[in-house]
Amino acid sequence: MIPKQGWINLYKPKNITSFKAINFIKKKFLLKKIGHAGTLDPMAEGVLPIAIGKATKLISYINIMKKEYEFTITWGSQTTTDDSQGKIIFESNYFPTKTEIVKKINSYLGYINQIPPKVSAVKINGQRAYKLFRENEKFTIEPKKVFIEKLNITEHNTHKTSFKILCGKGFYVRSFARDFALDLKTYGHISSLKRSKVGKFTEKTSILLDDLLKIGQRHNEINCISPSISMLDDILAYEIEEQMDIDNLSFGRSIKIDEKKIFNSSSINLGKKNIFLFKNGDIVSIGKLDGNLFKPNKILI
Repeated sequence: MIPKQGWINLYKPKNITSFKAINFIKKKFLLKKIGHAGTLDPMAEGVLPIAIGKATKLISYINIMKKEYEFTITWGSQTTTDDSQGKIIFESNYFPTKTEIVKKINSYLGYINQIPPKVSAVKINGQRAYKLFRENEKFTIEPKKVFIEKLNITEHNTHKTSFKILCGKGFYVRSFARDFALDLKTYGHISSLKRSKVGKFTEKTSILLDDLLKIGQRHNEINCISPSISMLDDILAYEIEEQMDIDNLSFGRSIKIDEKKIFNSSSINLGKKNIFLFKNGDIVSIGKLDGNLFKPNKILI
């Protein structure tokens, strides 16, 4: 039996869209509801959190989690897509030294303004930017505030430099490569990109798409689904014990809970903005606390 809700920590291969990857899973296991958190470019590989069933209602909570990427910038050329798939539009014979790169890194830590790539899922007047780009439409994209927590060089040679970055929601590695190169008085684009972490989803615990689909050939069960609650970080959670409470929540009614039994999954003082109620690992409701009265906003039963 496939659970009513849960997460698959998928490792998406290169040369396939995120949508196509989850479509393979949907068809193989005959799933009615499936979604993914944080789209990966077709040329990129790595961690792609997959939501099954009612866990799709929790995707927004995964999207805000920190992400770790490992990537390589090839110096000396800028492309239309800011990666190796695009056409070269600018070239330079200047290649930055490791010392110059290290000096620039500190100015990119913290909050920065970033313009997403032209080939991205950003909406421009209701249309996706990548669609407008393909149709040769002229358009501009407004800069967005993004966050970089850590940025390190992992390897360097004359023409290429590899990095590891820990960043926040809405960050585009391709835009970083473009802007960082320009700041170093040259041009650059992404030549390899891997997402190694999204919150609690890590490369080490992920399953390859081919391996997952092979499971489907042997039997109809997926034995790599994690409970909904287990992959949510920085939350306040409470386990429901009484069936009567489940019944009341299913009708959208408020229930009383014991505040002393609320556990905090992080060291951060989160206040009581959102409380996640769960039973047997499944999220049953998300809501707010008024005294000891839980008022549901979302029902996942």
